[in-house]
Amino acid sequence: MARFAGRVAILGTLLVTLFLCGDFATVHADNAPGKSEGAKMLRHVVLFKFKDGTTAAQIDEVVDAFRALKGKIDVIQDFEYGTDVSLENKAQGFTHCFFATFRDEKGRDTYLPHPAHKAFGELVRPRLDKVLVVDYWVKK
Repeated sequence: MARFAGRVAILGTLLVTLFLCGDFATVHADNAPGKSEGAKMLRHVVLFKFKDGTTAAQIDEVVDAFRALKGKIDVIQDFEYGTDVSLENKAQGFTHCFFATFRDEKGRDTYLPHPAHKAFGELVRPRLDKVLVVDYWVKK
């Protein structure tokens, strides 16, 4: 009986190790019962199409101001941005894409009315032809 219990313990340890180290933990993490709120990420995606005549210096000012929000608004967990380099020619004039990541809706809901975000809006609004915003929960 002791020999059987030892094998069960070894098998259990092996299964736990495989679960924690293998792809199963990564691929199925979204479906785990009781998944903690801290493991979620809310992504805030913003696309800008600038007005004709907006100068490169004005666009750089907008980019720098958007980047600076992460240092001014502590609920922003991560920030990244880039410009369109697609060969498909389907961007419809949108040239700049920004990602701000939040832990939850509360973080995003703190960010939106934050004075630094409002000031950023005042800077960018006169330079924009169109803006597109999409929020989504990250799934892997």
